Amino acid sequence: MIGYLLPNYPLVAAFRSLPLQRTSAARRTSKRIIKMATKLSDSFSEGDIVASKGDLTRPISGLAMDSRRVMAGNLFFALPGRRADGNSFIDEAISRGAVGIVAERIPSVTAAKVTYVQVRDARRALAEVAQRYFGFPDRALDLVGVTGTNGKTTVTNLIKHLLSTGTQRVGLIGTVNYDLGARIVPSYRTTPESLELFGMLAQMRDAGCRQAAMEVSSHGIDQLRVLGVQFGVAVFTNLTRDHLDYHQTLEAYFEVKSRLFNGGTGQAPRAAAINLDDPFGRRLAAAVPAGVRVVTFGEDPAATVRAEDVRLNFKSTRVRLVWPEGALELESPFIGRYNVSNLLAAFAACYALGRDPLVIAARLKSFPGVPGRMERIEEGQPYNVLVDYAHTDDALRNALGMLRVITPGRLLVVFGCGGNRDRTKRPLMTAAVQEYADHAWATADNPRTEALAQIFSDMRAGVREPGKITFVDDRRRALSLALDAAREGDCLLIAGKGHETYQEFADTIVPFDDRQVVRELIGIKRVKPS
Repeated sequence: MIGYLLPNYPLVAAFRSLPLQRTSAARRTSKRIIKMATKLSDSFSEGDIVASKGDLTRPISGLAMDSRRVMAGNLFFALPGRRADGNSFIDEAISRGAVGIVAERIPSVTAAKVTYVQVRDARRALAEVAQRYFGFPDRALDLVGVTGTNGKTTVTNLIKHLLSTGTQRVGLIGTVNYDLGARIVPSYRTTPESLELFGMLAQMRDAGCRQAAMEVSSHGIDQLRVLGVQFGVAVFTNLTRDHLDYHQTLEAYFEVKSRLFNGGTGQAPRAAAINLDDPFGRRLAAAVPAGVRVVTFGEDPAATVRAEDVRLNFKSTRVRLVWPEGALELESPFIGRYNVSNLLAAFAACYALGRDPLVIAARLKSFPGVPGRMERIEEGQPYNVLVDYAHTDDALRNALGMLRVITPGRLLVVFGCGGNRDRTKRPLMTAAVQEYADHAWATADNPRTEALAQIFSDMRAGVREPGKITFVDDRRRALSLALDAAREGDCLLIAGKGHETYQEFADTIVPFDDRQVVRELIGIKRVKPS
């Protein structure tokens, strides 16, 4: 959380114990600052508190959910977790200066001068308290939340670009980075915890942003990270097999996604932009509650915002964009039919916000693209190299199907499957690659704590043509072999990691950027010995 939230340092300092030789002026200043602080009781509504012990009127300097990040005067939330129980860290939080504890049970042994608050659901309480503490920043923004299995990063980045003007900056929360208006920081999670989320939205508001786009993951919805957030527009891109290690079934996965549209997160959006080409999208569009404006998109003739006369090539895509009040010819820097859907999703979201497609379409020409999303590597090589985040069988099938049509030579692929994730999709990913690629190199993605041999074993269940796939443990070696095999007119797709700049092995994270490694390898291979 360091670097993402900005503590009120004068207030934190006022809570710290000053030396005995402190002056009367310093003491008076500290008391004056503390008197201006938010009181613990202001953070809760009537009925939120099950039981309490201690002074509820005491001031607090901020909120914390990680005992290692607690500062003097903080209110600490002890959250239950899949790996660790926050109640185990209450003593550490107090030792670091916490003056209040929020938990689902009050410890049997309590500390003097610390207030304990018992709530029914600590995660729900954290979201509600954070929203109040930061002054409901979501209500000051036209906030677009994008959910779905694929396309979230592309769509949010495009929405941000289309809404931005020379005088108006638009916030962004997503997989690649967080643009908070006054600064951009690296992303560590697609959808942050509610405390960090409301803190970031407050920074956007205070920096003058009036719109923001954010990726909303199914984990984020299910774990109440977006509880109470008021979305101006909720966008549904698609739904395919992913995260079934967490959700168990595709229906359960869909149910979680649906909460963003039906008020299941505490607030229904003012408008919904939904993909009518996706079967789950059609189900969702029919179930959106009354009072929520629905804008559908797709190539379906019934879609509100739709694409007609789609023309694909390797450099760009041309479409005729149609909406109720008009139409225009668009040349998009995106390639591939699935990116037509991403383009439509962004325009539908902007249209739902009341923007005129004729006005925002001109900004499409200057869109720089999204890091790691069909990112082209140009180092003077006679073949094409693309780096993409595709890490599901559906995403691979979409990407490879598109490249197969527009590639004059062979289609080559480097890919892998992440460890400690849904094992059932591994043979499906291999089968998708074998369906389209002339040759593939299966290698390490992020093995995490799982043995690479086990991952490869699962992947091999999808092999139908053994002569068209090579298993290579080391990812750099796999990339090198693929580049050696590439010839003029070929296309090499490096899939799975996209923008990521690291690899995860057990408890170790090592630097590894597909884009950087490929550039280095092409340079090395270009220098031939005399």
